[in-house]
Amino acid sequence: MMAKPDKLIIRDLGLQEYEPVWKQMQAFTAQRTDTTPDELWCLQHPPVFTMGLNGKQKHLLNISDIPVVDIDRGGQVTYHGPGQLIIYTLIDLGRMNIGVKELVAMIEQAIITLLKEYGIEAQPRENAPGVYVGEAKIAALGLRIKKNRSYHGLSLNIDMDLAPFAQINPCGYEGMPVTQVSDLHENTRFADIKTQLELLLSGLFGYNPEQIIYKNQLPES
Repeated sequence: MMAKPDKLIIRDLGLQEYEPVWKQMQAFTAQRTDTTPDELWCLQHPPVFTMGLNGKQKHLLNISDIPVVDIDRGGQVTYHGPGQLIIYTLIDLGRMNIGVKELVAMIEQAIITLLKEYGIEAQPRENAPGVYVGEAKIAALGLRIKKNRSYHGLSLNIDMDLAPFAQINPCGYEGMPVTQVSDLHENTRFADIKTQLELLLSGLFGYNPEQIIYKNQLPES
């Protein structure tokens, strides 16, 4: 098994249009080699609905002027907008000797651990990837694996306008409620949560803080 590089790159990208970042993820994954460091891309998107490979049009209920983009992750339709933290997990699963189920479990556990620090009891749900507070979904997961390397990742609702979720069946579940950190905890700071979740994910993936290299732009094509 190839040794894992001794660094992890975390890119803090701010607000980014969806499609250019998606294309960059595809290019990065296609071009990476056995020695390419893993990366986390942390950002927000302007309002957009994304429809996964198995997405069904019936889950689009009453779409307004928010664009719908058909993409190559698993799962159904979800919503992204400002105030929602996106972390794309560009991980070499073979090098870590894990499968996609283990990766999903790691991501869910990082989110659950983070929320517990804010006094929010959350849990995963069997056969429905993501993180839930009671019956309400607070975080969504959608991944694509190519040549045993992952892209796409997670979205965590922090402090956003949740109204557009009413225009869809979130992740294909009719009537599923959604929630966010700011509705469950006072004094929510987006930047703090982003930093905490970056470090939790990094630790679960086997990296310590000294191995992290921070950047604020997308990789060169």
